[in-house]
Amino acid sequence: MPDTVLNSLTAVNLLDKLEKGAISSGAILEDLKSRIADKDGKVKAYVRLGPQIDGVSLGVQDSQLKGIPVSVKDNICTDGFNTECCSSILSGFTPPYDATVIKKLKKSGAFILALKTNMDEFAFGSSTENSCFGPTHNPWDLDCVTGGSSGGSAAAVAADEAIFALGSDTGGSIRQPAAFCGVVGMKPTYGRVSRYGLIAFASSLDQIGPFTKDIADCALVMNIISGHDEMDSTSANIEVPDYTESLGKDIKGLRIGIPKEYFIDGMDPQVKLAVENAIQRLRSLGAVCSEVSLPHTKYAVPVYYIVATAEASSNLARFDGVQYGLRAKEPSGLIDMYCKTRGQGFGEEAKRRIILGTFVLSHGYYDAYYLRALKVRTLIRRDFDKVFKDFDCIVTPTSPTPAFKIGEKSSDPLKMYLSDIYTISANLAGIPALSMPCGFTKCGLPVGLQLLGKAFDEKMILRIAHAYEQSEGWRKIKPKL
Repeated sequence: MPDTVLNSLTAVNLLDKLEKGAISSGAILEDLKSRIADKDGKVKAYVRLGPQIDGVSLGVQDSQLKGIPVSVKDNICTDGFNTECCSSILSGFTPPYDATVIKKLKKSGAFILALKTNMDEFAFGSSTENSCFGPTHNPWDLDCVTGGSSGGSAAAVAADEAIFALGSDTGGSIRQPAAFCGVVGMKPTYGRVSRYGLIAFASSLDQIGPFTKDIADCALVMNIISGHDEMDSTSANIEVPDYTESLGKDIKGLRIGIPKEYFIDGMDPQVKLAVENAIQRLRSLGAVCSEVSLPHTKYAVPVYYIVATAEASSNLARFDGVQYGLRAKEPSGLIDMYCKTRGQGFGEEAKRRIILGTFVLSHGYYDAYYLRALKVRTLIRRDFDKVFKDFDCIVTPTSPTPAFKIGEKSSDPLKMYLSDIYTISANLAGIPALSMPCGFTKCGLPVGLQLLGKAFDEKMILRIAHAYEQSEGWRKIKPKL
């Protein structure tokens, strides 16, 4: 019998026990099923439970992941399992194929739970409140949001309802929920992980990445899901290092930049204190931390909400009731069917972003808005290029505040959009970024520390993150559900 509840352990811990024959992959699944049945009625991390979670054969003991279960965001295609982006317009859609990341995980022996995690509809949001299934609740405070759009995946890992999970990040949708829920979340470099099988929000910004309980698990999952894919034209044909090799190395002499633009008025004082304490810890570990400037940061939010909505408007045009998903009943004609289907199928935030994106792409406004946004996006990327000539990593808060109350910002879209002010720039620049726990507020809500690195240098981020993690005990603190 195991000496602890298996669902609370990391993948690395479980693999060690599996290797020694102390447990079975079936026992892990049973513990996980029990935890989900007991706690998910409160958390609501998952949106559906498929039949394959029961009576499954886990004969993969000799594989890399040995049958360890993984949970998947509802916008990543899984062959035979519904994938609906938590939107009524995709109700009942069952993909006939697996996303590349799912194929890689299966090949490595992972067991893909016949579950999908909750999310903001089509990844449009920062709180996982814009879901046709209702909001997910933060395991640390059930009255608070989980962040978004991958809030279900973050909450599942934080609540020990998942060993690890996949999410997607377009403007912070992995890192912000990771910060709010007190787990590790990584957005890889654009092109490092295949997007094939990810239902697109904004194609030049989207990336799939992992949620894990610690940095070692993050490195393990990144080893498996990274790499070139011919099915994705934006996939980078660049060698993937062994990310686990960077763990355990010291960070003496590494140069870390602290951007002055990220420490501004309006940041929660408790978030600021936790991040400043983390920076001091990095200094005590031998890193050289110096102030840097990313002068075009102030334009990141408006640039993002032009580029992202324009691409969303284009990508979501395919959902019209013709081939799959919802179709309006008794339309008077083809155009009426389009209008009624989209009107009934999309939620309010999805409609808002489609309208905004269509506007900035329209004749007379394309140059004034979209083209200009692309030019400023280039300036934002150049800011990072300049800093990374002299620095190994940049450290910032992940979010200006801890998790806020459910419903607190839902009536003010602009206030909600500003929740992503610290995460958006990494997507615009295409660089890797990671969020990890760095403390708690006085009322017990997690605070996230964000590490940003050079393109395709996830290894450096993981090295620094692991050194910090091992010097602190934040990962050992669990929410009391």
